[in-house]
Amino acid sequence: MSELPDPIGPPSQGVDSGVAEAAAAADPSEAGSWGAVFLSTATTVFLAELGDKTQLAALLLSAESGRPGVVFVGASLALICSSLVGVLLGRWLSRVMAPEQLERAAGLLMVALGLWLGRQAVLQFSPMHLVLS
Repeated sequence: MSELPDPIGPPSQGVDSGVAEAAAAADPSEAGSWGAVFLSTATTVFLAELGDKTQLAALLLSAESGRPGVVFVGASLALICSSLVGVLLGRWLSRVMAPEQLERAAGLLMVALGLWLGRQAVLQFSPMHLVLS
């Protein structure tokens, strides 16, 4: 019985991608080892999520509901689903864009979001907004 390809694994690089994937798996310097990728991902996501709106929302929901277990399961499932969207979108983008373009686009998106959020904060706390509220 033949093995189905991993839909979330590395993108195919040609006709004989099975050989290339096996070579990459055998040589950790070619494509990061499973443990290194896992640890890097877990650490990055953990640090990125500390103190963000999601964590604060979970804190408030837990305090209001008095059911921290249910809030934990709900928040965990939500994070898993949103991470899946990011992984699948990243997989697709890696097939249509060069890594350098993807990094540049991600950087520009982060700068644009930061500027937009900064603008929203300035407008929210501007003296004119406070007077009109």
